[in-house]
Amino acid sequence: MNWLTEFVLPKIRAAVTRREVPDNLWTKCPACGQMLFHRELEKNFEVCHACGHHMRIGADRRMRVLFDEGEFTPIELPKPPTDPLRFRDRKRYADRLKEPGGRPDAIQVAHGRIGGHAAVAAVFEFGFMGGSMGMAVGEAIVAAARLAVLQKAALIVVPASGGARMQEGLLSLMQMPRTTIAVDEVKEAGLPYIVILTDPTTGGVTASFAMLGDVTIAEPGAVIGFAGARVIEETIREKLPDGFQRAEYLLEHGMVDMVVRRHELRETLARVISLLTEPVVKSAA
Repeated sequence: MNWLTEFVLPKIRAAVTRREVPDNLWTKCPACGQMLFHRELEKNFEVCHACGHHMRIGADRRMRVLFDEGEFTPIELPKPPTDPLRFRDRKRYADRLKEPGGRPDAIQVAHGRIGGHAAVAAVFEFGFMGGSMGMAVGEAIVAAARLAVLQKAALIVVPASGGARMQEGLLSLMQMPRTTIAVDEVKEAGLPYIVILTDPTTGGVTASFAMLGDVTIAEPGAVIGFAGARVIEETIREKLPDGFQRAEYLLEHGMVDMVVRRHELRETLARVISLLTEPVVKSAA
């Protein structure tokens, strides 16, 4: 009896018991509907192997994609006052800031090397309140610009944002000129300023530092614009062309310099930084 209860029955239960499968093993591509295994998707830089759709990725993952060997050093960012306007809609703004869990705000700044060149990167976190730009984001970009000047490094900004953060009102709009001035300091120091536009880049972010790059790169299919397409259509009462505000459309119309797949970003950045920083050696006649 002991042999049956201690050995046979457990084997039978193990055979017939349904195993619980984690919910996050598969991801459905929002563009083509293909089911993608999570390990293959991660190995492919969160790009669909069936249609090439570039999915949104977090700031930390983005840093590992950009920097050599995926190695970088984050910097501690200034901490501006929290909820200076004591804003409240359905809930207090101060409570909303605690929701994303663990992230200080919608941006991360780090320094490292790209293709062997010193670089400072400011990368947006769309998962934090839609990557909206408030005082913390403005302070972070100013800090990134000053660090780039101090280290004589290229400044790379990767926006993924819905625009200015309405909960901070005029204080968020003030970050537009502040970030523009910070970018000018980098350019005055003779250092490269490169922008990588990702999905989405809109609103006050587009209207300020995001369109001031010495070289402007975009990921395939990224939505880039100021106002939304529906708002524009309702305002001008005309049908917009197919692909309007997509990276490829902007490339055709001269708004961005190149559209680069995520797999090729690091190599492309290294080449661009090299061209902008290393002196041109003329061959002897």
